[in-house]
Amino acid sequence: MRNPLADKIVGIKPSGIRKFFDIVSEMKDAISLGVGEPDFDTPWHIRDEGIYSLEKGRTFYTSNAGLKELRQEVSHYMNRKHGVNYDPIQEVLITVGGSEAIDIGMRAMLNPGEEVLIPQPSYVSYEPCTIMAGGTPVIIDLKAENEFRLTAEELEAAITDRTKLLILPFPNKPTGAIMERKDLEAIAEVIVRHDIFVMSDEIYGELTYTEKHVSIVELPGMRERTILINGFSKAYAMTGWRLGYACGPARIIEQMTKLHQFAIMCAPTTSQYAAIEALKNAVWFFYCSC
Repeated sequence: MRNPLADKIVGIKPSGIRKFFDIVSEMKDAISLGVGEPDFDTPWHIRDEGIYSLEKGRTFYTSNAGLKELRQEVSHYMNRKHGVNYDPIQEVLITVGGSEAIDIGMRAMLNPGEEVLIPQPSYVSYEPCTIMAGGTPVIIDLKAENEFRLTAEELEAAITDRTKLLILPFPNKPTGAIMERKDLEAIAEVIVRHDIFVMSDEIYGELTYTEKHVSIVELPGMRERTILINGFSKAYAMTGWRLGYACGPARIIEQMTKLHQFAIMCAPTTSQYAAIEALKNAVWFFYCSC
């Protein structure tokens, strides 16, 4: 019998941390310090909205890109937090967690052999998603003496004529590193000069306690070359609701939506209604005191 498996996928190692999480999840009273997950339940006002949507029979497909009202709320949030405007119709896509947005973002942008720069330590999925999209991962080892921040010098040294995309995983798990505005300004200068793109994973953007999170999309010239990834898992304790989003230039979001519609159809409807409530009526002092 012919080998039914794809060599590219067989060659990817399973996630060690996810295997460990699966084991621990079956144990009673175990406290996991591995997977990034808040230690409080989804706030009741969000759960209530999800329950209400079920009771009202809102259990059908939404548009591929997500509920219009949710995309509008994401757009409002981006404007409030970063001072950047995204068209909710053409520049916002609702996904099944930030992880899906990372996956389809890479598949929408990468041609075979193009390089993706991945600062590490960071999220376990960046490297496998690069390989599955046909790209070549290039690892940049972050240094303790730089407080695990990416420097412009490290970025410059990693760029080749095959470089297409930089993953910017800040605020960072597991290091807790945060990029300051001056750090991002130096990074942005290198990116623009070499004409490469950025995927900025900002899922921990609300979980900073000493410094305010700054997004690279706030800097001149970066909005049009950045896909911003975020979601509801961390800030709103909604890991099991599986809901994220991507904001970016219309031509990239269009191709991501194409991949999304063929593979997923749409994000979970109940989760989308709950997320509208989360964005409209977040009570941060309550979340932080839980």
